[in-house]
Amino acid sequence: MARIARGRWTHTHEGDLTVFLIGMRINRPWRPDAWLPVFLAMPRMLRELAADPASGFLGHRLAVGAGGPLVVQYWRRPEDLYRYAADTGALHRPAWTAFNRRARRVPGAVGIWHETHQVARAESVYVDLPVQGLAAATGARPVTGRLDRAAARLAG
Repeated sequence: MARIARGRWTHTHEGDLTVFLIGMRINRPWRPDAWLPVFLAMPRMLRELAADPASGFLGHRLAVGAGGPLVVQYWRRPEDLYRYAADTGALHRPAWTAFNRRARRVPGAVGIWHETHQVARAESVYVDLPVQGLAAATGARPVTGRLDRAAARLAG
């Protein structure tokens, strides 16, 4: 179990940030041949990115809900994300090619989606939790003094 950071914390990142949301939905659970490879591809890509600080990837957070798994990824710039997506030597391109091949063979069995957000400023607070989210991706600092209110944290 992850160590709880007692008290109130926020992230250390200042300036622009790219937040990339990517998720999948299993539409035909009885077809694991179509959706399981999609599900298993993401952890490998996240490990690849985390091992390369020059990639621009800052970190991620995984959530699982009724709609399926969702990965929130934090990047320095959208160009870093696009460079990784287009890199023929990285794991993404073969995974994307394989997904499209399976999608043609078993249409509608699994859906994927993504959204890319450019963020000029971000605010966060974490209370009595393990370091997570943007703080885990960029660094954590205690909420003190002028950082006590959300509006002040967002103002920078």
